[in-house]
Amino acid sequence: MTDRLPHEKGFHISWDQIHRDSRALAWRLDGQGPGDGAWRAVVAVTRGGMAPAMIVARELDIRTVDTISVKSYDNQTQADAEVLKSPDDALMGDGTGILVVDDLVDSGKTLELIRSLYPKAHFATVYAKPKGKPQVDSYITEVSQDTWIFFPWDMALQYVEPYRK
Repeated sequence: MTDRLPHEKGFHISWDQIHRDSRALAWRLDGQGPGDGAWRAVVAVTRGGMAPAMIVARELDIRTVDTISVKSYDNQTQADAEVLKSPDDALMGDGTGILVVDDLVDSGKTLELIRSLYPKAHFATVYAKPKGKPQVDSYITEVSQDTWIFFPWDMALQYVEPYRK
């Protein structure tokens, strides 16, 4: 088997698709918070989790939204996860009632780091790869480990020359 470039086994996600899948995630999470089923807040894992977190927060009518910024990639090269910005300490506590949302769990290193900080938070992603699944509590779609997901914020529409001129 030959090594593939990331775009050769790509899963292209449109804005419409990420919106539909994020709404499906919200429906799955509705009423699943601790106690009375309500979530206290949504924390988006920046940057990829911001769009799904906004949609989930809207669908579940959650007004308290914060972010945690974790750097674990340089372009398409994975590195050690590092927290660049943390959410409000008073809000977070041990994570009880907090919904942490990301676009994708890949290796699981980012969520593993966040889970070590907030062990009682609920971790939800729109997409999941097998290596990262143990770090996520809820997700919508599983893709193979060797699939590269192209999110709409990573792409641009452009003119393509016709096949025949």
